[in-house]
Amino acid sequence: MGGTKSDIVVMKFGGTSVAGAEEIKRAARRIVAAREAGSRVVAVLSARGKTTDELVAQALEISERPDSREMDMLLSTGERISCALCAMAIHDMGHQAISMTGSQAGIVTDSSHTRAKIIDVKADRIEEKLGEDRIVLVAGFQGVSTDSRDVTTLGRGGSDTTAVALAAALEASVCEIYTDVAGVFSADPRIVPDARKLPIVSYEEMLEMSASGAKVLQLRSVEYARNNDVRIHTRGSFEDGPGTLVVSEAESEQETMEQPFVTAVTHSDGEARVTLVGVRDEPGVAGRIFTALADAGVNVDVIIQNEPVGDDALADLSFTVDRADLATAADTVGDLDVSQGVRTDERIGKVSIVGAGMRSHPGVAAKVFEVLGGEGINIEMISTSPIKISCVISADRVPDAVKALHEAFELGADAVAPEDPMGAHHPTVSN
Repeated sequence: MGGTKSDIVVMKFGGTSVAGAEEIKRAARRIVAAREAGSRVVAVLSARGKTTDELVAQALEISERPDSREMDMLLSTGERISCALCAMAIHDMGHQAISMTGSQAGIVTDSSHTRAKIIDVKADRIEEKLGEDRIVLVAGFQGVSTDSRDVTTLGRGGSDTTAVALAAALEASVCEIYTDVAGVFSADPRIVPDARKLPIVSYEEMLEMSASGAKVLQLRSVEYARNNDVRIHTRGSFEDGPGTLVVSEAESEQETMEQPFVTAVTHSDGEARVTLVGVRDEPGVAGRIFTALADAGVNVDVIIQNEPVGDDALADLSFTVDRADLATAADTVGDLDVSQGVRTDERIGKVSIVGAGMRSHPGVAAKVFEVLGGEGINIEMISTSPIKISCVISADRVPDAVKALHEAFELGADAVAPEDPMGAHHPTVSN
């Protein structure tokens, strides 16, 4: 079948969206509905439910430190199972489908096992199958190393990046991300019941939200979308209707005439802090510390260092990391011999406000600090960007902070009238 690349739609289904037989059939019906509406469809599927966690557990039953290459061979099987099963469902609905591994689909990565990065997408085979009027199902989260030709995986949430990379390579009209939530919200609805679904957000806002705790989209997928101008539409797997459109800031401003200057409150309760006590105040020390952490694969978030006072010229330097990286981070900096000691704290969390409109509204930071102070919440560290303010606080106070800030900045469901970010009809799909 012929056609222009603009009629291609990439659809990605997360683990909960393909967890069981009925969920896979539901995803297949959505895919077929898009095909019957005139789109050529490439679908990216995650592993079913808790499959990846179960595979990791199986590996740890065999080895305390599984070989990273073999872990990639093991973990890549989950997505392949989902694609094969969904292809069977589509065949039963009268359409031709073909499932592909990441390597068969042309996803080329570097050689960093379990956390590889996509460096190229050779989509010739996908385009060939689309031209044969087939629906193409691609196993997410994986690719093949350009150097070793080994199977690689992209890390947690990597199927989002797979989908966006394919959408960029195929010049698709949109990349639809289906999850168990209906879109991007002004706060986590589990904490704030009246959180509103955002009709549209900019890449910059979504990057800050993903980096500060929002779980809807993987950070790297948003970076890839921004760099390649891929329109993302996050939607709910278990309901019809529009979700949240993630686009350029110019398009976001054009589509949304009136919006609050704060878009959302995000949070993370999976943070940990490392403090180096008595760091020598001399050139190059910070470079040594953070180069070592980078080489160890540790992502650092908030950093704060006090100015040395007194004749000893020693400072304290603190930074936050994902809690899962705490042991690696502490061991790494402890081996550098640049401080008098290392302290760690696992009882911290982070709350952030994000909004492009903050650039032109003075006093936002003051209001954040006033609100948290009024709740008796102590701020331990602060990090800012032009469109984000993050506060590191005690983990047990994170829900209180989210609720208070969401209410103070009037971000509830009644604040802004709902709208369709796509501006178009969406075909109803039977669940």
